[in-house]
Amino acid sequence: MVDESLLHMLPDANIVNIRRKFLDISYGTQSEFEKLDIYLPPEGEGPFPTIIFIHGGAWYACDKRDTQIEPYLTLLPEGYALASINYRLSDEAKYPAGVFDCKAAVRFLKAHAEEYQLDAGRMALAGQSAGAYYVLMLGATIGDPDMEDLSMGWADQDTEVRCVVSWYAPTDIDKMYEQLCENGKAALSHSDSTAPEARYLGGRLDNLPPELVHKASPLYHVHPDMPPMLLQHGREDQLVPWQQSQTFYDRAKALGNDVTLELFDNAQHADPAFETPANMARVKQFLDEHMK
Repeated sequence: MVDESLLHMLPDANIVNIRRKFLDISYGTQSEFEKLDIYLPPEGEGPFPTIIFIHGGAWYACDKRDTQIEPYLTLLPEGYALASINYRLSDEAKYPAGVFDCKAAVRFLKAHAEEYQLDAGRMALAGQSAGAYYVLMLGATIGDPDMEDLSMGWADQDTEVRCVVSWYAPTDIDKMYEQLCENGKAALSHSDSTAPEARYLGGRLDNLPPELVHKASPLYHVHPDMPPMLLQHGREDQLVPWQQSQTFYDRAKALGNDVTLELFDNAQHADPAFETPANMARVKQFLDEHMK
């Protein structure tokens, strides 16, 4: 069972004044956490281009309705719908359960797009930290039968998206400790069973098969036909080293993908710099290029 207190590590976002919303929609039957929320622009008729947001929380905490969604709620007046999803956390189910959940949620949204005024052909993924890990996993494994469970429903739908926005994502789980040490940041070691990545994968990294750790890392799924991606990361990140985004970018770019990396010199993990109006204008510019 998941510790309920972990779901409220951050306060809930203020959604009182959002008139058009649908909350706690079930997209799966394996867990009470397989639910999502949908927010529509204040005016107009759909179908609306849709941002699918995946929250962070080290794979084991936080919630689809906490303050992590607030930057993306500012894009509702710009004509974007927002779908925010929950997934099984690592204390309930290990990798690849969360990946399967996120893909099932995308398929659900496409299957029910007309009902909720969403545009199934104009969807983007966005996330931060563990949520950014998931959006990169989804973006890099579109069409990979080993990386989704179609028995969860809506097997006739695909998980293709127009683009992906990633904030400070883990991309190469095996290298995180080494890179944090290089950066002079404190870190939990490969032999620590309490590390978030150990909790997510089901064991200490030094005891797990390397092929499992690689398969669970977005870096090892990079291929030439991924959707356009915007990666943003802080150089002072004390939890997920900036090299995680750099190496993903390097490999994706070398294979000819449309990928952009923006490193913030003085930003830490979950730094307010990512949520400023200026940076959200940058995110909107990227979304507009691929969604409108």
